[in-house]
Amino acid sequence: MRFDIITIFPEIINAYLNESIIKRARERGFLDVRVHNLRDYTNDKHHKVDDRPFGGGPGMVMKVEPIVKAIEKIIIAGCSTSGIIVVFLDAGGKQFDAKRARQFSKKYNHIILIAGRYEGMDARLLKILKANSRKLTSISIGPYVLTGGELPALVVLDAISRHIPGVLGKEESLEEKRHGVGVLAYTRPEVFEYKGKKYRVPKVLLSGDHKRVEDWRKKKR
Repeated sequence: MRFDIITIFPEIINAYLNESIIKRARERGFLDVRVHNLRDYTNDKHHKVDDRPFGGGPGMVMKVEPIVKAIEKIIIAGCSTSGIIVVFLDAGGKQFDAKRARQFSKKYNHIILIAGRYEGMDARLLKILKANSRKLTSISIGPYVLTGGELPALVVLDAISRHIPGVLGKEESLEEKRHGVGVLAYTRPEVFEYKGKKYRVPKVLLSGDHKRVEDWRKKKR
């Protein structure tokens, strides 16, 4: 799976990519993640990626030209002909969830993530991509507004990557496939004492009876 992330703050993205599971997945070739500084696709000396909105109003809007240039260069360089989608991270987009993460991991092999900023992007981008047979969707990771799309881009990348064979090592590592999300978990020590009170691990988890343990976990979902 290939991901291309377009942002004006590449170091935010790189800091996360160079740690833990995502880092190992990249090193082993399960993920190909490339980060692009949107300012590199501008022509003016100030590398301006935003401007005032037509019609007035507060805030700034991301310019269409550098985004189009970045997308076209990425697609040409990747030689992708199918299985590609452009995703704009925006608070007003469609709600992203676990189901959509699974769908993306199976349906696409190349995902371009645009980390939105300011008041959003120039709406003509949608028409341009559609006219050139490029699929675009707008995604929100929750019912709230963030200062930028970098964190949402990383959330989407991480959630999709978990479903790519090899990224987690074993398919059984997917919590939702094992027991479901949010099942109570315990580890050593068996008894933890704090301020004179003892906190014990449930006896069923120490029984060695796998069926009883599984039944207990199902009840605790």
